[in-house]
Amino acid sequence: MTELPARRLMLVHAHPDDESITNGVTMARYAAEGALVTLVTCTLGEEGEVIPPALAHLAADREDGLGPHRIGELRHAMRELGVADHRFLGGPGRYRDSGMFGTPANERPDCFWRADVDEAASHLVEEIRQVRPQVLVTYDPNGGYGHPDHIQAHRVATRAVELAADPAYRTERDGTPHRVGRVYWSCAARSVVEEGFARLRAAGGGPFPELASAGDVPGVVDDAEVDAVVEGGAAEAAAKAAAMRAHATQIVVADSPSGPPESFALSNRLGQPLLHTEHFRLADGAETPGGPLRDLFEGLVGTAGGAEGAR
Repeated sequence: MTELPARRLMLVHAHPDDESITNGVTMARYAAEGALVTLVTCTLGEEGEVIPPALAHLAADREDGLGPHRIGELRHAMRELGVADHRFLGGPGRYRDSGMFGTPANERPDCFWRADVDEAASHLVEEIRQVRPQVLVTYDPNGGYGHPDHIQAHRVATRAVELAADPAYRTERDGTPHRVGRVYWSCAARSVVEEGFARLRAAGGGPFPELASAGDVPGVVDDAEVDAVVEGGAAEAAAKAAAMRAHATQIVVADSPSGPPESFALSNRLGQPLLHTEHFRLADGAETPGGPLRDLFEGLVGTAGGAEGAR
């Protein structure tokens, strides 16, 4: 068996593009530092709205070919972030994008929202026991903004962390139990988001006809709730922008005459800041009395520079 890198980070996201928008800087930073960065994506994002008119035929209500197309977009995005280990939960297409509550897509028996949580978690247990991450990142219980697949990703990741550590759970199939050292929920510090919108307003709103608001950004929390911060330099910011641009059916990234892009829009064409600093909350509610951690692995046993007595 190949020896694993000293630091191992797993991220569990609902659809292709969620990882780049939410954690692109984090993934690029740790990949560049030599950590094993593993992305597990739960669906192919088949129900996404298609932005480029030339690709409108891929939409779910037409050819329904968006999912396979987005596999290619995600592969491109991972190259931009320097991430070599990407997996789909249960294999590509095992769980279909659920759409929003109240839509026909959300009633489909094969959609992720309708999946049995323990059954879906069993696939993630396999990945956790193989990769053996010290850190796992996913969404908060509301999925950041209430999308069914984001909520389900939280539930599945949470359950998989429990099962992966259980010595009585499927060791004959999935291997040696593994306890994840720390679970984070992605979030966004309110002050950083508001400052980003202020910059866009001061610049005349950028290339988009209207701006979104801080309330439109998933996972915004008061600064005091932030437990960890990952700041990106120029390289990480550029990698994040390039990864987001790779998801061309879903995201428009504004060009910048100098430096990394500062704004993007989804299919609603409402501009919002492209954040170069990413934030996290500790899932167990542990306090960080010295202020937010600056390294997701800080103090964890079994990592380079780790220490006993870690949270």
